[in-house]
Amino acid sequence: MAMFSTGGFAQHGKSKKVKNAPVFSQVVYQGDDKVYNEHPLKAGEFYNPILQGCYPDPAITRKGDDYFLVCSSFAMFPGVPIFHSKDLVNWTQIGHVLDRTSQLKVHDTGISAGVYAPAIKYNPNNDTFYMITTQFAGDFGNIIVKTKDPFKGWSDPVKLNFEGIDPSIFFDDDGKAYVVHNDAPNRGEALYEGHRVIKIWEYDVENDQVIAGTDRIIVNGGVDLAKKPIWIEAPHLYKKDGRYYLMCAEGGTGGWHSEVIFVSDTPKGPYKPAPSNPILSQRYLNPDRANKVDWAGHADLVETPDGKYYGVFLAIRPNEKGRVNMGRETFILPVDWSGEFPVFENGLIPMEPKLNMPEGVENKTGKEGYFPNGNFTFTENFTSPQLDYRWIGLRGPREEFASVLKEGGLQITPFPVTIKEVKPTSTLFHRQQHNNFSFTTTLKYVPKSEKDLAGITCAQSERFNYVFGVTKKDKDFYLVLERTERGTSRVLASTKVELKEPIRLQVKGIGDDYEFSYSTGGDRFVRLGGIVSGDILSTNVAGGFTGCLLGLYATSANDILVE
Repeated sequence: MAMFSTGGFAQHGKSKKVKNAPVFSQVVYQGDDKVYNEHPLKAGEFYNPILQGCYPDPAITRKGDDYFLVCSSFAMFPGVPIFHSKDLVNWTQIGHVLDRTSQLKVHDTGISAGVYAPAIKYNPNNDTFYMITTQFAGDFGNIIVKTKDPFKGWSDPVKLNFEGIDPSIFFDDDGKAYVVHNDAPNRGEALYEGHRVIKIWEYDVENDQVIAGTDRIIVNGGVDLAKKPIWIEAPHLYKKDGRYYLMCAEGGTGGWHSEVIFVSDTPKGPYKPAPSNPILSQRYLNPDRANKVDWAGHADLVETPDGKYYGVFLAIRPNEKGRVNMGRETFILPVDWSGEFPVFENGLIPMEPKLNMPEGVENKTGKEGYFPNGNFTFTENFTSPQLDYRWIGLRGPREEFASVLKEGGLQITPFPVTIKEVKPTSTLFHRQQHNNFSFTTTLKYVPKSEKDLAGITCAQSERFNYVFGVTKKDKDFYLVLERTERGTSRVLASTKVELKEPIRLQVKGIGDDYEFSYSTGGDRFVRLGGIVSGDILSTNVAGGFTGCLLGLYATSANDILVE
């Protein structure tokens, strides 16, 4: 499958070989989850989630029959992946909204800071797309970028003059515009931990700025302040039949997550909550249910050309120990808006792994350049100068350390930085997209000193990760496995290896059990360090907002001591 970049690698073409830099000649990612084996697709069906792995906080918009969807990216670089579809089932990634250092300044921030909760909206009044988000880095705060054509890149950011998080923009049919966002209550008015408010501002489209003095609190606390609701956030405004609807997440991004809705006769309120709230949640269900989907919320709605509605939202699929290693994923459900308020169809009962296709749509996922879902194999041979958009860096551009060689293979020029530092790392990442998976690569590399290391990393953050790589001690070469938990590292295992030929490295996850193996010839893999726990690669243990990232990693500042 090929979703090729128009920047980064494409600008540089194939590169010259750097002496002694590690070269990765192939990567095979393979997913094999039981849920897909037990629920094969029949004609007229597709899988939910539509984006597996760490693609959280989805937002969606439409122009004509073109749908565009964006997700949070935190300190990943480039930022804000953007997807395109004609039918809400078959998606291609067309790039990233924030793909330049002038737009994305996350070089010195933790992995779960950076870019949160982007919203994307098309303004028919001026035929322009807008992406508005919070960037917790680079002295940005809340920012907005825009474009006439999402396929051709986005403007540099405009810093917006308000505090808070999770902004979303709304364009009314009279030409006026508004921004809604989460904020703290007025000074001295916070009633409890997690008490937040939703604010609205009038927005000056000509000057791309909120209008000073127009802000107003339109939701205080949530649906029912007497019940002390927490974390009212991720607001979106919609207009239907002359009335204004405000949809928000409530309950925090965890087990109490939900989606709620309010209505008003004017954009600036007052807003009345729907009597049927929440309109989406998995929080009331049997915790031992099969094929568990949980934490559903943080949603956005889109109307199809024929007047139907769909909602995208985040949810998680924990492993057998209840741990969240894949992160928060993007799901979709049809929405029934035949009554006064929208309701996610089957959004309050246990979610199924499959949905019925919209009428007249053919399922092409995983074919013809469309993003795959279900169980799939992704093979990257590094023969094209243009890398698939799924490959991402951390805190800095990929092209600063990675290049495709003329003879094939990916060369990583090591930074003097380890995966444990809050700096740009010389690591090319692919998201973990299944609870049961394998990630295998072939590495050609001869380290010159104990400071040199290259191999695989599995990272939930700079403080929680595994490193499985080749380094040197005295005159010998070693393969080492290191576990870092809460910033404290220990070597689990090491073994002497010959590096006359390329070495194959593999990490395999079966639920919470991870194995690191190597092969110096043929298809026989030898496990190093036994079965290790994936606990540190879960949100439950590591905290934060990302999923596990599987990386091709190199450093010239190795601090792992071979025992």
